[in-house]
Amino acid sequence: MSTREIVVLTDVALITAAVQRGMADEVVKAAQEAGAQGASIHYAHGRGVRERLGIWGLAVEAEKEVINIVVSNDQVDHIFERMYLAGKMDTPGMGFMWVTPLEKAATFVPPEVVERLTYRK
Repeated sequence: MSTREIVVLTDVALITAAVQRGMADEVVKAAQEAGAQGASIHYAHGRGVRERLGIWGLAVEAEKEVINIVVSNDQVDHIFERMYLAGKMDTPGMGFMWVTPLEKAATFVPPEVVERLTYRK
């Protein structure tokens, strides 16, 4: 039998933001300054109203960067707000953000952090 244990995080949420191409670094920087530990970024191609804006009905490219950040529930509102402002989401066409509650997540957590959190309960 293995002595390895999975540390399951249950008090976390996933913040996802689809932003204009070239904006992800600025949005992630704001999230990290607000307390986020890291992020993953990937590229996506949007569909919607922009497709009808091209000349003679030609599609207009709608490349986006999608950011995923897992944060603790007590940080989610603060980090979400900082990302929103950094991504200029209050400007039409700049992007869309949402939060997804996570049932559980797992990653490496240093033993001293696990011990500290275990004694807190």
